[in-house]
Amino acid sequence: MSLNDPLSNVMSKVNNYEKVGKKDCVIKPVSIIIKKLLDLLNQEGYMGKYKEFEDGKGNHLKLDLLGNINKCGSIKPRFSVALDDYEKWEKRYLPSRGFGILIVSTSQGIMTHNKAKEKKIGGRLLAYCY
Repeated sequence: MSLNDPLSNVMSKVNNYEKVGKKDCVIKPVSIIIKKLLDLLNQEGYMGKYKEFEDGKGNHLKLDLLGNINKCGSIKPRFSVALDDYEKWEKRYLPSRGFGILIVSTSQGIMTHNKAKEKKIGGRLLAYCY
């Protein structure tokens, strides 16, 4: 596993653990973006809470998995998305309309594409989950 993209590593690890039916997952390394993304997935009901642990070599997170994720992943490269382009990206990464979320980094923080549409702002695509 390459450590060039920690966000991509987290998403693929969560995806793999969900596929085999595990109930928890340990994530390392930890960043602010990863924490915000996990908080967002928690709010949307895709995964449970996480706890942060210090082990002397840096923090790591223990996630509670609920089994609600069919597929998730990071989006590389981090495409720019304008307000009227969300439809195109939904068709590309999500299986059907109104099913799943795109996670977008905007000037007002990290949020789902639905919330970004409500606020009428664009941003950069980070990940998808359904």
